[in-house]
Amino acid sequence: MKNYISFFSNLISFLCILNISEGVCQDAKRPNVLFIICDDLNDYEGVFGGHPQALTPNIDKLAASGVRFINAQSNVPVCSPSRNSLLTGVYPHQSGDFGWTDLKKQPVLKNNKTLIRFFQENGYYTLGTGKISHSHISEDWDEWGLPLRYNYGPVFYDGNEVTAHPEVPEPYHSIGPIDGSFGSLAFNQNLTDKKNHGGWVYGKDLKPMNYVTDQERDPMQDELHANWAIKRINELSSKALEKPFFMGLGFVRPHTPLHAPQKYFDKFPIENLILSNWIPNDTTDTFYENNFDSSRDNKGPRYFDLLVQSFGGDRELALKHFLQAYLACVAFVDEQVGKVIEALNDSSLASNTIIVFTSDHGWQMGEKNYLFKNSPWEESARIPMIIKPPKLTGGKQVEQPVSLIDIFPTLADYCDLSGFHTKNENGGKLGGFSLRPLIEGNAKWQGPQGALTVVGNYGNEVAKEKQNYSYRTKRYRYIIYNNGQEELYDHENDPYEWENVAENIAYEKVKADLANQVQALLQS
Repeated sequence: MKNYISFFSNLISFLCILNISEGVCQDAKRPNVLFIICDDLNDYEGVFGGHPQALTPNIDKLAASGVRFINAQSNVPVCSPSRNSLLTGVYPHQSGDFGWTDLKKQPVLKNNKTLIRFFQENGYYTLGTGKISHSHISEDWDEWGLPLRYNYGPVFYDGNEVTAHPEVPEPYHSIGPIDGSFGSLAFNQNLTDKKNHGGWVYGKDLKPMNYVTDQERDPMQDELHANWAIKRINELSSKALEKPFFMGLGFVRPHTPLHAPQKYFDKFPIENLILSNWIPNDTTDTFYENNFDSSRDNKGPRYFDLLVQSFGGDRELALKHFLQAYLACVAFVDEQVGKVIEALNDSSLASNTIIVFTSDHGWQMGEKNYLFKNSPWEESARIPMIIKPPKLTGGKQVEQPVSLIDIFPTLADYCDLSGFHTKNENGGKLGGFSLRPLIEGNAKWQGPQGALTVVGNYGNEVAKEKQNYSYRTKRYRYIIYNNGQEELYDHENDPYEWENVAENIAYEKVKADLANQVQALLQS
């Protein structure tokens, strides 16, 4: 997508924006947008096939009526830089945003407009709630829902401090109340005097969250966000709109702490759980840990080791306990997604609203002895992505690898947004391509053959040439580390990325071609 549209187009759009507040120049054909993003949600949905026991009927139903991108990837598989890139449409390697930097302070991205601001300047009413970004920019939103504290949690308060769930064993418990916590809310259900005896609180502000039973409890944060969205959809549907709207809805589940009501845990009995496919010694032909800056905390291997230690060295039992909590939280958030989509479909807005559903990155569930995000492999980089234009009937599957970078130009295309996407000449350029040709199938895809992911292990102080990159095409995943070491996986013959064939002479030309594609993207 070009940095600008024609001067004439900009002038017309600007005049329309000026007059929209007075109810004139409204283009009824421009669709509304419902943008839903989950946190740490990998491909554990029925329609994406990541885990055979996942229960996601509502996400599956949405996919059946929209377009599902089965090879969609995160551009950087950790929360803050992933969302910064998504919301600005700028690749991390172009902005230098590889770590945890406030979007408002990032040297390049602070000069870019967010997608929300771009909609706002094009005459859209912007409203949202939940976790959309790590650095909330209040002026981008005409209306904001719940206070930002209603995101992570609930967490357990032991009467003295916020801790991990009391039933999480040591040493995993020592990780703390966010990453180190998983389990049902049913624990300690009769303690209601939180202030003196401990119990569930919404967050570090220690506001009590009452839980007696699943039927007698306060709503969780994501339920509050869903309820807000439903209320606003019903209100917007009941009146004549002067502007189209962009509604952003950020669900935190299944981000840690992995807490949910008991009924969701009951869906996944420990004894019946199936672990993800894996093989022993799967790290022997990988180079991830060799290329990790030892001065930084490598959470993936550490969390895995601590979890296994906490269950007496029993890998299977340890991962089943964690997996149960993750699947329970996925089922929980699926229900929230379903309620919001149902409200939209039951309203007058459905016929002119485009729905986007995705996640910021995936999550690795013990494969390659790794329990976290921010890895270069499929489980961490792959994300669910569903787009449903209002006039689309019937589901469609797209195999072309795409990534979150493509959402900005796609929505700008569908919603006929015009103008500059930057605030000034110091902003980063748009890196993605509109997915419309893939959605509608009536034009050639203009983007690259594959999707590029940077694994932000080093943070912002290291140049893009020294970062670690993972590149997914329809058949292959190619990984190039900062010291030149490589991994190559042939998904046609090795869907679980068990065998690194980078040194196999039969793949020499394939590897060279993929390396050239990566370099072309890095230099673009």
